[in-house]
Amino acid sequence: MNDFEMCPRFEKAVDMLSKRWVALIVFVLMKGPRRFGEIESCLSNLSGKVLSDRLKEMENEGIIQRTVYPEMPVRIEYSLTSKGIALAPILGEIGNWSTDWIEIGANK
Repeated sequence: MNDFEMCPRFEKAVDMLSKRWVALIVFVLMKGPRRFGEIESCLSNLSGKVLSDRLKEMENEGIIQRTVYPEMPVRIEYSLTSKGIALAPILGEIGNWSTDWIEIGANK
């Protein structure tokens, strides 16, 4: 008999945050608003198409905000919403855990 039931909200949150690049994009934006090229340069191996797709998904989820400045040329910046900022302690704890438990390099 199975007496465990997964909370749908928790499951959706884990699905969203475990999608490739999402948590890293949030981490980059924790320092403040960034333009597309700045985000792209912070994350090696991330293609422009995938970044564009993730930014749209995250905007639709209310995690980031896209601000268009009507200048010449047009300037677009991405920043965290309050929903995105609320992820900071979670990512901080993942950082603490990784420092304690994840080895990189020859000592894997």
